[in-house]
Amino acid sequence: MSVGRRVVAGREVIVHDDEQAVADDGAARLLAALAAAQSARGVASVVLTGGGLGIAMLRSVAASPERDSVDWSAVEVFWGDERFVPAGDPERNDVQAREALLDALPLDPGRVHPMASSTPGHAALADGDVELHGTADPDQGAEAYAQELAAASARLGEAPGVPGVPAFDILLAGCGPEGHTLSVFPHSPAAHATAAGVVAVRDCPKPPPTRISLTLAASRAAREVWLAAAGSSKAEALGRAAHGADEVEIPVAGLAGSERTLWLLDREAAAQI
Repeated sequence: MSVGRRVVAGREVIVHDDEQAVADDGAARLLAALAAAQSARGVASVVLTGGGLGIAMLRSVAASPERDSVDWSAVEVFWGDERFVPAGDPERNDVQAREALLDALPLDPGRVHPMASSTPGHAALADGDVELHGTADPDQGAEAYAQELAAASARLGEAPGVPGVPAFDILLAGCGPEGHTLSVFPHSPAAHATAAGVVAVRDCPKPPPTRISLTLAASRAAREVWLAAAGSSKAEALGRAAHGADEVEIPVAGLAGSERTLWLLDREAAAQI
């Protein structure tokens, strides 16, 4: 149940009683948004996030009676960041997303775009191209994903002013207590990156230390950016972000969709907004 709605510095903020209500509302909104995008453009695209709440939202999608309102064969699936660990590792966002939802959907495998793992190897695609699925070098993995985004932008349409990045319909994101989002941590090289692209992230203060992430500029290619967060540990960072913090200091402040920015929060996370 929604307990409040407000607009803060251009962000639409929806506040719910608890974390599960945030997950359920996010799932319902996601299904409606994907169906609307398909009605408008024939195909829909979503950038997934990890974390407890992000995966709970996917479980809610899986359980929803409206799940089949979306033509899943015409959905392009991307990730905003990934833990650079071996393929199949349960810490990977793509592994958790497949278990929560994706494995139960009739997705087109060619429209699902996981980031590289740390397991070196290549796989041949049906059209004869070679796609990098794993590498020992996170920089190489980041470059491979940048190339995949560029190829996808030719199909989905390039975001205005964001070369090489598709105009995603929905980008889902979470945040950490210190204000990180995607795998962009405060005062890190990724937080200082101004170009729209994909970067290797090293020495993360939260394990695992090595990751691959969209930059904040790349995330802003999305038509709609949705932040989902719950718990009192997020309140200070979100309050600072809502009231004008710099994105280098509080990266979640740099999340913005080209058409809409939506925050889905519980009461505790919204306490300082």
